[in-house]
Amino acid sequence: MFDSTEFEGKTAVVTGGGSGIGKEVAARFVAAGGAVVINGRDAAKLDAAGQEIDPSGNRVATHVGDIAARETSQGLVDEATKRFGGVDVLFNNAGVFRPKPFLEVQEDEYDWFLDTILKGKFFAAQAAAKAMRKRGGGAIVQTGSLWALQAIGATPSAAYSAANAGVHALVRNLAIELAGDNIRVNAVAPAVVETPVYNTFMTDDQVAETLPTFDAFHPLGRNGQPRDVADALMFLASGNASWITGQILSVDGGVTAGRN
Repeated sequence: MFDSTEFEGKTAVVTGGGSGIGKEVAARFVAAGGAVVINGRDAAKLDAAGQEIDPSGNRVATHVGDIAARETSQGLVDEATKRFGGVDVLFNNAGVFRPKPFLEVQEDEYDWFLDTILKGKFFAAQAAAKAMRKRGGGAIVQTGSLWALQAIGATPSAAYSAANAGVHALVRNLAIELAGDNIRVNAVAPAVVETPVYNTFMTDDQVAETLPTFDAFHPLGRNGQPRDVADALMFLASGNASWITGQILSVDGGVTAGRN
C-alpha cells in the first residue's frame, strides 16, 4: 500500500472507473493523496463510485461518455484540467470482454472490441499526453490482457485478443515517442480477474458457478481480484517505477510462467 503522500497534488484520469479494477485504482490513488476523474458510460454507477471513493467530492470528479468516441477522451482531460489543474497519470483501463467463437463473430462485434479497447486507449493516451507535456511529464498505464499473450481455448476471444495485442504494441511505441517528454508508458496483462465484466454476458448464477472453475488455471491457485491488478497499476504510476517504460507486466497468478 502506498502512503498518503505518494500522489499528493497529482491528478489521475481513470477510464472504466465505475467498477472493478478502475474503481479500485481510483480509490487507491485518492487514498495516496491524489485526485481523480473517473469515466464510464453509466452515470448512476459513476456517481455511486465517486461517492464511495471520496464522499466529500473534493478529490473525485466524474465524466460520462463512451471511450470509443474520441471526444470523450478530450472531455476527460478538460474536466481534469478544470477541476484539478491538469493530468499527471492516465489509468487507461476501460475495456469489454465477451468470449465468442471466431467463426461466429460479426463485423459490429469486431468493431465493438477494437473501438472500445484499442481506439479508446489510443485517443485517451493522446489527449492525456498533450496535457502531461504541460506538467513536465507523467505516466500512462494501460490495462492489457493475458489473452494478448496466450490463446485460451476455454474462452475463444480472437477479436478481444487482437485488440489487446494492439494495446501492448501501443505501449512500446508510445514509450519511445514520449520518453523525451518525460512520459512513461507501461501496461499490465491480467489473467482471470473477478470483476463485473463477467456479468455483462452471464447471469449472476452462471458467474458464481463458472468463475471458481478458473481458480486452478492459475498456478497460485486462485483468480485475481481488482486489488491485485490495482497494486501493479499503482506501482507503475509511482516514482518507484521512474526508470521503467515500455513494459508489459503480467499480473496473472503465474499463468505465463507455465503449467503445473
